[in-house]
Amino acid sequence: MKKKAIITGAAGFLGSHLVKELLNDGFQVIGIDNLCSGKIENIAPYLHAPGFSFIREDVGHRDFEYDPLFDEVDHVYHLASPASPKFYQKYPIETIQVNTVGTHNMLEIARRNDASFLFTSTSEAYGDPEVHPQPEEYRGNVNTWGPRACYDESKRLGEAYCYEYNKQFGARAKVVRLFNTYSAGLRNDDGRVISNFVMQALTGEDITVYGDGSQTRSFCYVDDTIRALRLAMEKDSATGQIINIGNPAEYSILRVAEMIKSLTNSRSEIVFMPLPQDDPKVRRPVITKAIELLDWSPRIELEEGLIRTINTYKNQLCKISI
Repeated sequence: MKKKAIITGAAGFLGSHLVKELLNDGFQVIGIDNLCSGKIENIAPYLHAPGFSFIREDVGHRDFEYDPLFDEVDHVYHLASPASPKFYQKYPIETIQVNTVGTHNMLEIARRNDASFLFTSTSEAYGDPEVHPQPEEYRGNVNTWGPRACYDESKRLGEAYCYEYNKQFGARAKVVRLFNTYSAGLRNDDGRVISNFVMQALTGEDITVYGDGSQTRSFCYVDDTIRALRLAMEKDSATGQIINIGNPAEYSILRVAEMIKSLTNSRSEIVFMPLPQDDPKVRRPVITKAIELLDWSPRIELEEGLIRTINTYKNQLCKISI
């Protein structure tokens, strides 16, 4: 009998990759997305595929979890949420709703079915960290009253829901805190650093670096992140745990801009813009728990991932220009 999985945020960057993988592995997949920041084009190849059902709906709606379609579910991947500042600041209330009420609703489905539940939290839970690199035990330095709070704080409350469902009901809830994930599947208009830089470099626009570019990030290629999500879902050792998922190699934003400019042979100029409020100065995961509990570590280093990303964006631009 086929395993049945729910993926919220199915039309998003990570969700659409996960839809493809699970369908290829013979799962019956229910994809849910309100298309707030997801794009239907991301899952267009699967809309009529055997074993795939798509629901355009907001998982934060009251009583959402009682649809009989959600019976006999084995896995619940709760990925739904705007993830870039551009979109969660455009839809702040919706972001809070999906990470709180939506998380509760999806946990109820998992509890009712005794299904494994995975919540994709974020490295933003650490805020602008005063501990570097960041282990899961670090409680963070987060501004609760600012433009990023709708995302940071709702993800932290989503984690609290997972904790309580695990402790009170024995729900098989797992939490992963994702650090920056990238590939050409990112929307080229969502404001995230690698998609921005690559598109600017390929089109000859100025490459815009915010601040002086000394702030650091750790970038994980999408294939590595998806592999981690599936391992976390499948392994009992992840139940009741928060696990960092990211590449511990740390790069300054300016260095990334210079790498992309070089790899694209671009004549774009690197220009500097004011740093947004509450933008973290450093970000790097401690991945000891991922190694020990999931037997996971990233395989694709930044230069290789950038080359893959650049080549895909180049092909997309060529198709548009034809």
